[in-house]
Amino acid sequence: MDKASKALLFSCVLFSICASSFAQTCKSYTFSNNAIYSSCLDLPVLSSFLHWNYSQTSSTLDIAFRHTGASSSKWVSWAINPRGLAMAGSQALVAYEKSGVFHAYTSPIASTSTDLAEGNLSFGVSNLSASFANTEITIFAKLVLSDGETKVNQVWQEGNMVNGVPQIHATSGPNMQSTATLDLLTEQASNTGGGTDSKLRRKNVHGVLSAVSWGVLLPIGAMMARYLKVFKAADPAWFYLHIACQTSAYAVGVAGWATGLKLGIESSGVQYNLHRNIGIVLFSLGTLQLFALLLRPKKDHKYRLYWNIYHHSAGYAVIILSIINVFEGLEILEPGKDWKRAYIAILICLGSIAAMLEAVTWYIVIKRKRVSSDKFQHNINGSAYGVNGHGNGTHQVV
Repeated sequence: MDKASKALLFSCVLFSICASSFAQTCKSYTFSNNAIYSSCLDLPVLSSFLHWNYSQTSSTLDIAFRHTGASSSKWVSWAINPRGLAMAGSQALVAYEKSGVFHAYTSPIASTSTDLAEGNLSFGVSNLSASFANTEITIFAKLVLSDGETKVNQVWQEGNMVNGVPQIHATSGPNMQSTATLDLLTEQASNTGGGTDSKLRRKNVHGVLSAVSWGVLLPIGAMMARYLKVFKAADPAWFYLHIACQTSAYAVGVAGWATGLKLGIESSGVQYNLHRNIGIVLFSLGTLQLFALLLRPKKDHKYRLYWNIYHHSAGYAVIILSIINVFEGLEILEPGKDWKRAYIAILICLGSIAAMLEAVTWYIVIKRKRVSSDKFQHNINGSAYGVNGHGNGTHQVV
């Protein structure tokens, strides 16, 4: 072999070694603390790798999450999400530099806008630590999973630190693709998530039913009762339209509420207390309003005034709480900004119509009072005319 061939062969070998070092895989990695993991996976985005040992008998999972190409001005996170392939609801392990030392802690993520606040997870965590060396951040931990749980929804992220505070991660590109359902036994990951699609559909159904019923139909029904009854031609049609709209809203709302209950049962450890509590109050007030219809006193009954005060107060409270809870649900579901904008547009439209009808209502009421006052004054003048003897006496006041 001549010198040129030897040089070419040496260059190829050198290039292969360099290429293999750049195309690093989890299988070839050796931990500096001599930790050994039986399974590993090259995660598809964000230059990350997951190593683990899983014990089916004890349902424990030892993990080492590595994020390469990092710096001390970055935070990283690896999480399990019991409710789906999303950041919201994740039970996260977070690491970043704090006072010159890489600090690791647990953080339950309520939404993507959280500040990664420290808190307990829905499952046990021990041996939690983090390290930073050679532009690589590693999180170590031991997790206690539910009995028989062999598939988990994993989420991993990175973001910047500003003045020692983690900032929200990028909301496009790889940062929005860093989710996968992990099979702990087969070492395979999938973005479909098995039953997650079904749960996501139920979440969407819950959101749509609740928004349409509590957030749209109820305000429309209230507007019918307030603005249609001022027109004499609409009496008693306005009453039946009001009842039809509100009972339909209640029926659809109950279906959405039941779907939400099922989602809550399936998502143990994940709670949205404000959204849940408002939902319970709405269901209770809505049910009370429905029964109040059956107990409505007649117009001339002495308790009718008190019933009206209760009915109107409870009705407006339900509408206000409904709108608040729809926005809470949008924050949790995170369907995209267009959905929130669409609902805001619906509210603006309803508000504009209500403002216009309010002006018309006041105009009609004031006009009727003025006409009634003129008639009353005319009757008084006519009666006085007859008493003073300038008429034939047929208009005397009795």
